[in-house]
Amino acid sequence: LIIFSPENQLTKDEDLNAMENPDGTGTLTITRMTIDSDKVSFDFEGKVEGYGTVFATHTLTYIGVDRSRGRLQGEARTFLDDGGLISTPHKGTFIRDGSNATSYFTDATNHGVVNFVIWDIDIITKAVSVRYWEVKSP
Repeated sequence: LIIFSPENQLTKDEDLNAMENPDGTGTLTITRMTIDSDKVSFDFEGKVEGYGTVFATHTLTYIGVDRSRGRLQGEARTFLDDGGLISTPHKGTFIRDGSNATSYFTDATNHGVVNFVIWDIDIITKAVSVRYWEVKSP
Protein backbone atom coordinates (compact mmCIF):
# COMPACT_ATOMS: atom_id res chain seq x y z
CA LEU A 1 0.00 0.00 0.00
CA ILE A 2 1.40 3.38 -1.04
CA ILE A 3 0.05 6.35 0.86
CA PHE A 4 0.82 9.80 -0.53
CA SER A 5 0.62 12.48 2.17
CA PRO A 6 2.81 15.27 3.58
CA GLU A 7 3.36 13.19 6.73
CA ASN A 8 4.50 10.13 4.76
CA GLN A 9 6.71 11.45 1.99
CA LEU A 10 8.86 8.88 0.25
CA THR A 11 12.44 9.54 -0.72
CA LYS A 12 13.15 9.54 -4.45
CA ASP A 13 14.67 6.02 -4.21
CA GLU A 14 11.71 4.71 -2.18
CA ASP A 15 9.30 6.29 -4.66
CA LEU A 16 11.03 4.68 -7.65
CA ASN A 17 11.16 1.31 -5.86
CA ALA A 18 7.42 1.49 -5.11
CA MET A 19 6.67 2.21 -8.78
CA GLU A 20 8.70 -0.84 -9.80
CA ASN A 21 6.59 -3.08 -7.54
CA PRO A 22 2.89 -2.76 -8.40
CA ASP A 23 0.26 -4.37 -6.20
CA GLY A 24 -1.11 -6.17 -9.24
CA THR A 25 -0.69 -6.68 -12.97
CA GLY A 26 -2.76 -7.94 -15.85
CA THR A 27 -3.22 -8.21 -19.57
CA LEU A 28 -6.12 -6.80 -21.57
CA THR A 29 -6.98 -6.85 -25.26
CA ILE A 30 -8.51 -4.04 -27.31
CA THR A 31 -11.84 -5.37 -28.62
CA ARG A 32 -13.16 -2.16 -30.24
CA MET A 33 -11.77 1.17 -31.42
CA THR A 34 -14.01 4.05 -32.55
CA ILE A 35 -12.44 7.18 -34.01
CA ASP A 36 -13.93 10.70 -33.90
CA SER A 37 -12.34 14.00 -34.93
CA ASP A 38 -11.27 14.98 -31.40
CA LYS A 39 -11.27 11.66 -29.53
CA VAL A 40 -10.98 7.90 -29.77
CA SER A 41 -12.87 5.29 -27.75
CA PHE A 42 -11.75 1.77 -26.86
CA ASP A 43 -13.31 -1.31 -25.32
CA PHE A 44 -11.00 -3.70 -23.47
CA GLU A 45 -11.31 -7.11 -21.85
CA GLY A 46 -8.97 -9.46 -20.05
CA LYS A 47 -7.66 -10.66 -16.70
CA VAL A 48 -6.20 -8.54 -13.90
CA GLU A 49 -4.55 -10.00 -10.81
CA GLY A 50 -6.84 -9.68 -7.79
CA TYR A 51 -9.79 -8.59 -9.93
CA GLY A 52 -10.65 -11.48 -12.25
CA THR A 53 -12.19 -10.74 -15.64
CA VAL A 54 -12.26 -7.05 -16.51
CA PHE A 55 -14.37 -5.24 -19.13
CA ALA A 56 -13.64 -1.54 -19.64
CA THR A 57 -14.43 1.36 -21.95
CA HIS A 58 -12.16 4.41 -22.23
CA THR A 59 -12.56 7.60 -24.22
CA LEU A 60 -9.33 9.47 -24.91
CA THR A 61 -9.95 13.14 -25.76
CA TYR A 62 -7.03 14.95 -27.38
CA ILE A 63 -5.56 18.23 -26.12
CA GLY A 64 -3.16 19.64 -28.68
CA VAL A 65 -3.00 19.45 -32.44
CA ASP A 66 -0.49 16.58 -32.54
CA ARG A 67 -2.91 14.27 -30.65
CA SER A 68 -0.07 12.99 -28.50
CA ARG A 69 -1.74 13.62 -25.12
CA GLY A 70 -5.06 14.30 -23.47
CA ARG A 71 -7.77 13.35 -21.01
CA LEU A 72 -9.04 9.87 -20.25
CA GLN A 73 -12.50 9.01 -19.00
CA GLY A 74 -14.02 5.57 -18.67
CA GLU A 75 -15.77 2.84 -16.73
CA ALA A 76 -14.91 -0.73 -15.81
CA ARG A 77 -16.81 -3.75 -14.61
CA THR A 78 -15.02 -6.70 -13.08
CA PHE A 79 -16.50 -10.12 -12.60
CA LEU A 80 -14.70 -11.90 -9.80
CA ASP A 81 -14.04 -15.63 -9.85
CA ASP A 82 -16.69 -16.04 -7.10
CA GLY A 83 -19.32 -14.26 -9.24
CA GLY A 84 -19.09 -10.91 -7.46
CA LEU A 85 -19.13 -7.62 -9.37
CA ILE A 86 -16.88 -4.59 -8.93
CA SER A 87 -17.54 -1.34 -10.80
CA THR A 88 -15.46 1.81 -11.00
CA PRO A 89 -15.09 5.06 -12.92
CA HIS A 90 -11.72 5.87 -14.49
CA LYS A 91 -10.35 9.43 -14.80
CA GLY A 92 -6.89 10.49 -15.85
CA THR A 93 -4.54 11.39 -18.66
CA PHE A 94 -2.74 9.70 -21.55
CA ILE A 95 0.26 10.18 -23.77
CA ARG A 96 0.79 8.67 -27.22
CA ASP A 97 3.94 7.98 -29.21
CA GLY A 98 3.15 6.54 -32.61
CA SER A 99 0.94 3.48 -32.17
CA ASN A 100 1.75 3.15 -28.46
CA ALA A 101 -0.12 4.95 -25.71
CA THR A 102 0.23 5.03 -21.95
CA SER A 103 -2.70 5.95 -19.75
CA TYR A 104 -2.44 7.08 -16.14
CA PHE A 105 -5.60 7.14 -14.05
CA THR A 106 -7.25 6.46 -10.74
CA ASP A 107 -10.22 4.31 -10.03
CA ALA A 108 -12.59 4.25 -7.07
CA THR A 109 -14.31 0.88 -6.75
CA ASN A 110 -17.73 0.28 -5.30
CA HIS A 111 -15.93 -1.78 -2.60
CA GLY A 112 -14.04 1.30 -1.35
CA VAL A 113 -10.63 0.56 -2.89
CA VAL A 114 -8.83 3.35 -4.77
CA ASN A 115 -6.02 2.44 -7.17
CA PHE A 116 -3.49 4.37 -9.22
CA VAL A 117 -3.31 2.55 -12.57
CA ILE A 118 -1.00 2.58 -15.58
CA TRP A 119 -1.93 0.91 -18.87
CA ASP A 120 0.65 0.47 -21.64
CA ILE A 121 -1.36 0.13 -24.86
CA ASP A 122 -0.05 -1.20 -28.18
CA ILE A 123 -2.72 -0.24 -30.71
CA ILE A 124 -1.24 -2.38 -33.51
CA THR A 125 -1.13 -5.65 -31.53
CA LYS A 126 -4.18 -4.71 -29.42
CA ALA A 127 -2.24 -5.73 -26.29
CA VAL A 128 -2.55 -3.81 -23.02
CA SER A 129 -0.23 -4.29 -20.06
CA VAL A 130 -1.84 -3.30 -16.74
CA ARG A 131 -0.14 -2.24 -13.49
CA TYR A 132 -1.87 -0.89 -10.40
CA TRP A 133 -1.00 0.36 -6.93
CA GLU A 134 -3.61 0.40 -4.17
CA VAL A 135 -3.63 3.86 -2.58
CA LYS A 136 -6.66 3.43 -0.31
CA SER A 137 -8.20 0.36 1.29
CA PRO A 138 -11.78 0.23 2.55
